[in-house]
Order: sequence, then C-alpha cells, then structure tokens
Amino acid sequence: MMTEPRITLPHGTILGYPRIGRRRELKRAVEAYWTGTTDAETLEETAAGLRRATRERLAELGLGRDDSSIPESFSFYDQVHDAAVAVGVLPERFAGLRGADGAIGLDAYFTAARGAGEAAPLEMTKWFDTNYHYLVPEIGPETAFALSSDRFARQVAEAKADGFTVRPVIVGPVTLLALAKATDAAPSGFDPLDRLDDLLPVYAELLASLRVAGAEWVQLDEPALVSESLPASPAAVADAAARAYAVLGGAADRPAILVAAGYAQLSDEAWAALAAAPIEAIAVDLTRGAVPAPVEGLADKTLVGGAVDGRNVWRGDLEAAWTSLEALRALGAGAVTAGTSTSLQHVPHDVEDETTLEPRLATWLAFADQKVAQVATLARGLVHGRPAIADALAEASAALADRRGAPGVRDGLVRERASALGAEDFARGDYDERVAAQEIELALPVLPTTTIGSFPQTGDIRRARARHGRGELSADEYESFLRDEIAQVVTLQEDIGLDVLVHGEAERNDMVQYFAENLEGFAVTENGWVQSYGSRATRPSILWGDVARPGAITVAWSAFAQSLTDKPMKGMLTGPVTILAWSFVRDDQPLGETANQVALALRDEIADLEGAGIRVVQVDEPALRELLPLKRADQPAYLEWSVGSFRLATAGAAPATQVHTHLCYSEFDVVIDAIAALDADVTSIEAARSRGEVIGDIATSGFAAGIGPGVYDIHSPRVPSVDEITELLDRTVAELPLRRVWVNPDCGLKTRGYDETVASLKNLVAATQAVRASVPA
Repeated sequence: MMTEPRITLPHGTILGYPRIGRRRELKRAVEAYWTGTTDAETLEETAAGLRRATRERLAELGLGRDDSSIPESFSFYDQVHDAAVAVGVLPERFAGLRGADGAIGLDAYFTAARGAGEAAPLEMTKWFDTNYHYLVPEIGPETAFALSSDRFARQVAEAKADGFTVRPVIVGPVTLLALAKATDAAPSGFDPLDRLDDLLPVYAELLASLRVAGAEWVQLDEPALVSESLPASPAAVADAAARAYAVLGGAADRPAILVAAGYAQLSDEAWAALAAAPIEAIAVDLTRGAVPAPVEGLADKTLVGGAVDGRNVWRGDLEAAWTSLEALRALGAGAVTAGTSTSLQHVPHDVEDETTLEPRLATWLAFADQKVAQVATLARGLVHGRPAIADALAEASAALADRRGAPGVRDGLVRERASALGAEDFARGDYDERVAAQEIELALPVLPTTTIGSFPQTGDIRRARARHGRGELSADEYESFLRDEIAQVVTLQEDIGLDVLVHGEAERNDMVQYFAENLEGFAVTENGWVQSYGSRATRPSILWGDVARPGAITVAWSAFAQSLTDKPMKGMLTGPVTILAWSFVRDDQPLGETANQVALALRDEIADLEGAGIRVVQVDEPALRELLPLKRADQPAYLEWSVGSFRLATAGAAPATQVHTHLCYSEFDVVIDAIAALDADVTSIEAARSRGEVIGDIATSGFAAGIGPGVYDIHSPRVPSVDEITELLDRTVAELPLRRVWVNPDCGLKTRGYDETVASLKNLVAATQAVRASVPA
C-alpha cells in the first residue's frame, strides 16, 4: 500500500548528476550493444550498476537515502528523447519498431536516435546555450500520445529495492513540446505546443505510475520557461505552464512536483504562473538569474535556490551563494532548499580523479562531487545558521582570492597587445576582390567538394597516441606514424576525387583540447569527461589565465600534407568562440576580452600557415549559436564580441587566402546576420539531418558568400545514397547561386569508421558530378 508522499524537500539537493560513468562506462556498454558484441541484458546490468554507484556516491557526499534529495537522472542517450518515448512520441518511419502493445523498447529508442537504412534519425540540436545536444521530437496533429515506456517507474522501483527513495527527473510537458518540431505531415503554421491539452493526461498517467513505484517527489524540468529564443513567445510558454501545472497539480495519486527552470532567469509571467500553480516546489537559477521578485502563492511552496553553478568547474564564491539563499528566504516561501542551478551533467565527476593538474589550480576547482559537497554545506547553514558554515565560507573565499592573484592569470604583454587594437584589425577588405583573387589562386570547379576537417580516429591512432603518452613510442616514432597516417588520408581523398583536401587531424585528440595543450593559460584533464550527445563525450579544457601562443601549432602538419598534393590543402583551426564554448572558461573577466586573446593567437597561426604555402584556412565556429544568450536583451552584446573575435582572428589573411568557417547544429536561421558578419569566404553548415530545411532561409536572407549546406549526416552510421545526396544538391542549386555552392558533409568525420566514410564520400562525389553535368556551364 502506498504511503502519503512527503511534501517537503530536504534542505539540500541537486537537479541531476553525470550519467556516463566516471570512466565513460556507459559509452562502452552502449557502443558494444550497438555493434552486437554484447546483449541487452548485459547493457541493462551495466546501466543498473552505474545508477547504484551514483546513488551510493551521492549519499556518501551528504544527500539523503530516503528523503528524495537524490535525483534519478539517468539516460541511455538523451533526456528529451527519454520523455518523448515515455509518452509515445516516435516518428512514423520507425512505427514498425513498436512492440505489439505499442511499447517503445530499447532498440526502437536507439534506432530513432541513430537512424537505420533509408530512415533518417531524429534531428539533433543544442540544449539551450550549452554544448549538450538533444534529439528533437517530431510532433504533429496526428501524433498519438500514450504511455509507451515504464523505464522511469522501473528505475524508481530499482532504487527503492536498494533502500533509496529517489526523485525521478523528467523533461516537463511544456519544454518537450516547445523544443519539438512539426512532423512533415503537419499543416503550415502548426505548433507542437498546440497539443498540450492532449499530452497532459499521459503525463498525469506517468506521474501516477511513478507514485505506485515508490516516488514521493518528481522533478519536471522546464527550462523553456527561461528562454526568449524559442518559436513560442515567453508569454505563450508561461500560459502553457499555467495550464499544464493546473492539470498535473490537480491530478490524483501523484508524487509531489518540483518544477525546475534553470539556465537563466524565469520570465515574470512564468514565475507568477508557477507560484500560483498547485505544485509543491520550484527550482530557480541563482547563478545566471537573480532572486525573483516577491509574488503571491509562495507560502505553501519550497523554493530550491540554484546557488551552486551546475555549468562551470570553479569553486566559486560560497559567501555570495549564501547571500542569495538568504535573499530567497526573504520572499516568504514555505521553505528554502539549497541546490544546483542546473543538472550537473554539464561538469565532470570529481577533481580527485585528476592527478596531473597543478595542485594550486586544483584548489580553485569544483567538479560534480565537490559541488554536491557545496550544496551540503549550504544546506547545513540553512538548518543551523551561518556560524555553522563560517569556516567553509572563509575557505572558499580564500581560494577565490588566491586564484585572482596567481601568476599567469594576468599577463602584461597579452593585455598590452589587446588594448592597442583598432578598428582596422577587425576588417579584412572587399569580398568581391577576395573572390577574384581566390579564383585565380585556387582554380576550383563549380560545386567544389571538400570535407570539414577530421577523418576517422581509428583504434590504431588512439593506441599510438596512448603509447606515445606512456613513453612506449619515441617522439620520432610517433611523428613517423602520424606522417604515414596523413599520407594515407591525402591519397584517399585524391582517389575519391575531392577538390579541396584536409590532412585528417590524426595528431589531434580533440578540436579544442589540441589547441589548449599548445596555448598558455589553459589546463587539460585526464578524466574530466562531459557528455556531448548519445555515447559521445568531450574533456573540456580549463581556461584559467591570459592566453598566448608560444609558437606555431598546426603549421608543420599542414605544410607536410600540402607537400603531398597539388590540390589545395586546408589549414584547420578552431575558432575563438568555440574554444571558449567547449572549455570551462575563467569567470573573472568579460568573455569578449578572453575571446580576443584567443583570436590574437589564432591570427598569428594563420599568418604562419600562409607563410608555409597554405592557401585555404578553415576556422571552425560550430558554437557560435550555442553561446547566444537566452535573453534577447543580452544577445546584441554577445554577437558583437563573438563576431568581432572571429574577424580579429581572420582579418590579417591575404585576399587570395580563402577563409572558411564551419557551423554544425547551429540553427543557422537564428544567427544568419551574425554569420554573414563573420565575413568568411565560405561557410559550411549542417543541413542533412534536417533534410535541407535551412536552404530556404539562406536563399531568402540574401547571404552572398560561399555556402556549403551539408549533404551527409556524420552523426549517424548510415551511408547516404547517391540519389539522396543528389536530391539535396538539386534543391540547393535551385535556390542558391551556383558559383557560391560548396559540397561537404555536415561535420568532421572523426567519430565515423572508414568503411562508411569512404562509401559516403564516394557517393558525395558521384552526386556532385551528376549535378555538375545537369547545370549550365
């Protein structure tokens, strides 16, 4: 028999925890299942073991075993996909994978995420302003909502059997619909949010199933309520929240409801709507938002104050966090709980796992486990008063002061160079004159073909890198290995028939970390893995001080590759915005200042590439859209410094040097004016997974520079056919000026295998040749 749920939260909690495992155990288990080297039972056992380890660790760090302070935030692939599958949202092209009872099992779940045969996977894009990618649900008037997975309930019951009362974490109904896209069958003007009333009964059924399984609380994540960058207006989203939580709050046999709205400040309308709703708790972000204004309806609610930043790795200012919680108390809520601003999925597991970080730097850091401890400290203060945590607050303040005064945090020469910059340092010259010079220099055919940069990072490459790191391969032996790998990649591209080649980046472990290892002001981690999407994880570098380039970074490898071919070889650089976005960046100065420091280092690198005979340079900025602030008032300033840093990096290039940039999963239409302002000669973008949706936006925008809408989705293992690529190219050349169009994959090929890569690139070239033959010369 069910007991009555507790309607108060403990004084400390977190909104989520890393789920890939301290050593990426989930990645290996999932990928083994995909390749057929392990079975579903083994995969489920591994996942259950990771969940158990997480619960035990969080209890060890101070969260309670039976008070719902531990969130159950596990996912095999993506939290948005989890919620969509739970309520029956599966594209029609995968309908045959449902069970006889309509259930959506693990194979259907993974197939929708990755695609199969001619069935394209779900589109993927960035989760608000983070580097995490979510799978975009497809919802139309015809979508039939029904409870289609019991996985959330099973995980609650699993925890209960182990002696834990956990709080399941699910993407809320408003955010699920607000982030969805309309199905192809939907009429023009259809908004998935229109289906809210149809979805809510299924969410109520889901909540009831959690209650039966033993959940006393459920956390419904609603970050859509903080964003001003969604198709729906903030007022419409707030109205949807008011309707949704009137229904769900009024449902019988449900757990207590915590609505979490992190990543920025709640809109005034949404804050008022949640305060008035019959729910038990609201979580607000106090690191990227201020303490909200007083409002009616808080007296019977718990406010979870996100005073510990869930998105960075700095130890932070606990004194300021405590002050924010005290201000939250002044709103007159029934109770206040200390928490994280967001899920901790955005940070690595544990600073204690790092053995090579400089000890002084390590004292400035807090990964997930240290942040849980910070929450526990603040919770102790809420119970026993500030004197009980005075020593901990003072210790955190001392670490912050030490960080501000440490050598390397401020470099006089770097700052002197940056302060001397003038308008001329950000301007490259007339675009048409550059095009004319580049046509003479490069002599490329119509519809030139290229790739984005990286080629598959094979097991041999990873093993050689590891052996070199352990001292088992000498520097000369490792360099010889890399030269052989580069030579093979160059020969392969010539055999396939690509027009502008790349060296494949075999020497690079990661497109940001590689530069971080060669620039002053950065540190790198051993085990600081953070999930990017699905089974993919990155190790963000830590940008702690002023940035300078001690010497050339990429020049030797690019020059060697160019010596092997008469075709143009692209020099490959990661842009300043992306280096910032995919690192944990210092928070003691404006981001624009840090971006310009990185840009100056890249400007010097481009000059050295030109000096070595490289005629094409690509400066990747896939994160340009990612960092766009969620609040419109903050966007102009961001776009000014982000575009400026790219222009600072590239403006020194000669007119005949062709500058490319690349953006993937970046919602091109949202920042199209900013992309044009980058003043790159050629821009390549994601387009294949969205089936060319962006092409119309490009055409109507008047974008005049070279453009390469991707025709091959590299985030799926499927090989696109010649006909599929030809169809995308035909659409492209029908809407865009022929002389401006390039042909390329959506993104780099690092994560793919060689068999599928070669087959896909051969199809890309064959399709290009067919389209070239069909258009006027």
